[in-house]
Amino acid sequence: MKHWIQAARLRTLPLSVSGIIVGSMYALSNPTANVLTPTEVFNWRLFAFAILTTLGLQVLSNFANDYGDGIKGTDNDDRIGPKRTIQSGLISAFDMKNAIIITAVLTLFSAVALIYFAFGYSNLGYSLFFLALGIAAIASAIRYTVGSSAYGYQGYGDLFVFVFFGLVSTIGVNFLYTKQLDWLLFLPATAIGFLSVGVLNLNNMRDEESDRKARKNTIVVKIGGKKAKTYHYFLIVSAMLLMLVFAIIFDIQKDANPHQFNFDIYFFLIAFVPLIIHLRTVYNNKIPKNLDSELKKLALSTFFLSILISLCMIFFLSDLIVTNV
Repeated sequence: MKHWIQAARLRTLPLSVSGIIVGSMYALSNPTANVLTPTEVFNWRLFAFAILTTLGLQVLSNFANDYGDGIKGTDNDDRIGPKRTIQSGLISAFDMKNAIIITAVLTLFSAVALIYFAFGYSNLGYSLFFLALGIAAIASAIRYTVGSSAYGYQGYGDLFVFVFFGLVSTIGVNFLYTKQLDWLLFLPATAIGFLSVGVLNLNNMRDEESDRKARKNTIVVKIGGKKAKTYHYFLIVSAMLLMLVFAIIFDIQKDANPHQFNFDIYFFLIAFVPLIIHLRTVYNNKIPKNLDSELKKLALSTFFLSILISLCMIFFLSDLIVTNV
């Protein structure tokens, strides 16, 4: 069991649900859809299955990555990061392949349940669209490193992470609640997408030399470690700025007195502290191996940020309601 837990890479799971949390809590704190109350918009069963589906996609991606890199020989003695299970012989390629199939099926079932709780037997068009989106996400999670044309070996892994764990996760789950697009939500969705890509970029910076030898052409391999650092700064700093702009617009839109400073909505800025410390660590880093510990720190910092911004939105709106009453 511990080997399967190792293959699931638990440290990546909090990061994967960050977008779900923000999109869901935005729906709870921003009940604009059809002028419904928060309790009419928010659905705990929908929230639970959204979390389960996203966790399934992340575990599926981790299993597929272990399998794909393992059978291709990318995971070898040159690799700096933690030893993978197939590489170490802890799990056979056959068993991992079966685990991928089982995880994919369970994730699909969870996605179908999620769609049902969102739309029921109505809105067939929406249901089919999200079903296709779920199947595409499952296929993308597997094709990241599996197969002769795995897109992770062509430098498209960053795009997959940004789209599915940033935009689709945050905006998609909010649409399941509200049945409408809220363009303001694109700001935190993009921020979470950038931070999620940042975790992948750290992983690729750490493995740059071994990936180059294995012909795994990640963005880091293509542009080099020095430019990859600049790329990393862009991702993290842009994410912080986007979150700040989102909070400012949210504050102005919801408060009848836009000239009054509302501390409640800006409390999440505390989460910027570990991100700034992280940037300083990356800037000073000279040894790729030492970046490994930063993966967990950045993933948890993103999760921490998503929790804080969600609480800020809820408390901010609660205070406004109490004040107006």
